[in-house]
Amino acid sequence: MPSDDEQDLPKTPPASTNNELPPDFDVGINTSAAWTESRDKGRSLSDEETDPNDPELDYLQTSGKPARALYSFEGKPEFREVCVSAGDEVEIMREEVGDGWSLVKLFVEGGVELGLLPRSYYAFTADFTSSPSHNPREVSNSSITPRGSPKLDPQPIMPQHTGEWFPSFRRNLMGGKSLNRFSSFVTSGAEEWVLKGAPEDEPPPPIHHRLTSEPDEVAETTLSRLGVAEEDLHYVDEGPSWKIKLPPFRILVHSPAKRTSPLTGSYTVYSVTSLFRQPDSGEDFKSESHRVTVHRRFSHFLALHTALSRRLPGIALPPLPEKQYAGRFSDAFIEARRGDLERYIGRIVRHPVARYAEVLTFFLSCEGDMEWKREMPKYLNTPPAGPSFYAHVFHPAYNLDTEELAETANRFANHTRAVGKGVQGLRNIFAQIRQARVEMSRAERLLSYSLLSLITSKPLASSSTTIVEEEEDGISPLGDNCKGTMNSDGAWCWREECTDCLKLTKSIQKTADALQSVADMYDDHARRTQLITHEALKGVSHPYTTYAPILDTHLSTVTRYHEALASTAEAHEEISARCETVLNTTMAEMETYHSQKIEDFETLTKEHLDGEIQLYGQIISKLKAARGNFDEPLYGSMAQTPRQPSIFERELENPRLTNLPLTQPTPHVFDSAPMRPVSVAIQEGVGLFLNAPRSSVFGKFW
Repeated sequence: MPSDDEQDLPKTPPASTNNELPPDFDVGINTSAAWTESRDKGRSLSDEETDPNDPELDYLQTSGKPARALYSFEGKPEFREVCVSAGDEVEIMREEVGDGWSLVKLFVEGGVELGLLPRSYYAFTADFTSSPSHNPREVSNSSITPRGSPKLDPQPIMPQHTGEWFPSFRRNLMGGKSLNRFSSFVTSGAEEWVLKGAPEDEPPPPIHHRLTSEPDEVAETTLSRLGVAEEDLHYVDEGPSWKIKLPPFRILVHSPAKRTSPLTGSYTVYSVTSLFRQPDSGEDFKSESHRVTVHRRFSHFLALHTALSRRLPGIALPPLPEKQYAGRFSDAFIEARRGDLERYIGRIVRHPVARYAEVLTFFLSCEGDMEWKREMPKYLNTPPAGPSFYAHVFHPAYNLDTEELAETANRFANHTRAVGKGVQGLRNIFAQIRQARVEMSRAERLLSYSLLSLITSKPLASSSTTIVEEEEDGISPLGDNCKGTMNSDGAWCWREECTDCLKLTKSIQKTADALQSVADMYDDHARRTQLITHEALKGVSHPYTTYAPILDTHLSTVTRYHEALASTAEAHEEISARCETVLNTTMAEMETYHSQKIEDFETLTKEHLDGEIQLYGQIISKLKAARGNFDEPLYGSMAQTPRQPSIFERELENPRLTNLPLTQPTPHVFDSAPMRPVSVAIQEGVGLFLNAPRSSVFGKFW
């Protein structure tokens, strides 16, 4: 079952049976929700669950809205898609089933087909005749509806669930790859915008996309009348690049605390603080003029991600960290989760469009639980923006180099692939560097113990070194009760009251103590400072996967754009204009990656160098202090008192050389090999159910 830390998302009323899915189970989280959104009143559409009284079984007998196919479409049977030719007459049984798809009934020779068809591929007609003999044609090979299905005894409809049953589990099992079959060009609403423009209930402002990046007075009046808020208007400047409407600010996720609820059990809450700079303060966030702190659970971040995905379909949002089903309250995991959430929300507020989204403002400012539960469902229940997002994008005329649109996308794809591969190699090398620091810590500590063993004649545990102990002339140096190894003052000498050896002994002892401090510095640097950098490398490790939907939309639009430019029809001129809007959006996203890449790698490199400088600066300071013990007058003053034993002498018989394993970063969502131990157990557990009906899987976990 889901973790307690992720249970308090606003939910719609539960289904009528115990084994039915929550209505919003996989809506909006990087998956297709075509069939999950098609449920009526929470009815399940699992492949194995059928209800004799389910009204969907009557779709083959009932009539829908008449429509005619505008374009040919070759569907795939494994996704319950129908094949149509331009001009075919269909009936729309459900206009919106999610991600830009409709449930349609198609009349064919000997029966009917029922399946999915993109919303932008048909238009409603007023004089449709529902006779199945009207305009008959051969049953398409892609249909899985039996030929000649009798109308009075229809075969049960078994819709294919197109979303992920367990998004987190399947991502682990399938190597971190998304299994979403639907093209981003369709699911984002870009295709519907290109073919049809804005939705019928929301006419676009006049020629907003061809003349100016700012809406004129008529456009502003139209937008105001339609209730379009300023945060829903997005501007592209020359470049193309997104126009910055709000200055950047900083987000800190800190102070995790465990809490317990009588309803949901234990969970972790994080403090989320927004820091706003004073005017003309540059990059200095220390002198912020205002700060706002709220408390958020992981499920709150999940709700934010879902709402942003629905309202900003043309934006490349960073992936949300994976859920955790065990070990959620260990200190290591809580700190790793805190860092992941801080990097996630930090990348959101860095985006010039996402950071002024209304839902983000609400997320960062809502302080009361009652207000959250009252207002957040409004954002989650708002229909996906789809083509409306592109209808609200304004850009200058002739802002594109039409000759290089496809070439630019190909170069961008190759570059992001190379960056991802290079960063993966860097992450592996960085793990070795951290391990080398731990080994250096061990070597410095061993050197310290060896010096103490030398001046005290106390043996160092043989298991700690490979040095072979030899006896000279058959005489053991520890014989005769160690007489002669040290005098009564603790000096490394056989003579009594030898001040020279006393000064030397105490100075070497202080050197050994300093080396212990150096060993601690190396170890702490690898486990704390370098771990932060190692974790931060995840944020730049999979740029191609993050921007793949943007590239898909871009290349699909380029194809439509060139087709429209090659046509002389007046309608195609409007299509080409709308294509320019989409292409300005995708090019602005590529520019956003470009600027963020520079900032990310500059920050990562500077932080690494600053950490190394600080480490070696502390080491040099400690070594200089040890070296100063051999200089006058400090060296001479050491002969005034007897030597006191070092606190590390007691460790010679059992030296601290066995270090704990290095803490490794938690895996990125798109990593091909998850590293969390709990993932292995989860994968093995889910593997037991892979051959079982899906309903049984939900019965076990939900």
